[in-house]
Amino acid sequence: MLIDWGGVLTTSLSDSIARWIVADRIDRDHYYAVMRELIDHAYKGGDGENVVHALERGELDASFFERDLAARLVTLDGVPPVAEGLLERMFAGFERVDAMHDMLRDVRRNGVRTCLLSNSWSHTYPRDDWDELFDEIVISGEVGMRKPEERIFRHALSRIGLAGEECVFIDDIEANIVAARALGINGIHHRDADTTIAELEGVLRLTLRERDRK
Repeated sequence: MLIDWGGVLTTSLSDSIARWIVADRIDRDHYYAVMRELIDHAYKGGDGENVVHALERGELDASFFERDLAARLVTLDGVPPVAEGLLERMFAGFERVDAMHDMLRDVRRNGVRTCLLSNSWSHTYPRDDWDELFDEIVISGEVGMRKPEERIFRHALSRIGLAGEECVFIDDIEANIVAARALGINGIHHRDADTTIAELEGVLRLTLRERDRK
C-alpha cells in the first residue's frame, strides 16, 4: 500500500493554509489566484516547469522558493509577507489524524506492506512513530522525483516489492490518483478518514476498525 502524508495522515492542507492566511494577514483572493496557476501547471500539465516542480524534487532551495512565493503575494497591509519561514508557517496547521495512523498499524498487523509516498515542500515531517507505520519511505525531495510522475510510482513499487495491480494508493490530489491508476494501481481519492478506511476495507478485504465497533 502506498499512502500520502499531508492531507491524508494529517488534517487538510486547505485548513492549514486558511489559518496561515489569517495569521499572516495574506490577501486571500490574490493568494488563491497565484497558487491556482502554479498548482494547475504543476499537477495538470502544461508547457515547461515552474518552481513547484523544482521544489518538490528537491532541486530548489526552500529559501529561494519562499522568497519567490513571498514576492508574488501581498498582505492586507499592501506589502509582501515575510519570506523567511514562510513554508513552516503555511504547514503549521497540520494536525495528526489518529484514525488514519491506527489504520496503518492495522494493515501492517495483517501483513500488508506500507510505503509513504509524499511530495515534500521542504517541510519537517514528524517521524517519531514511522517505524510502526511504514515499511518504506519515499519522499519526493529525497529521491529527486515527484508525483504525478510515473517514475516515482515505479520507484515506490520496487521498494515494497509489488506490481501495480497488487497495490493500492491513497492520496488527496486527484491528478496523483489518475497517474497511479494508469499504472494499474488501485487508487483511493482521500476526502475523509471514515470514507477512505471503508473503501480500503473493501479493496483489501480486511476489517480495519474493530475498535470502533466495540
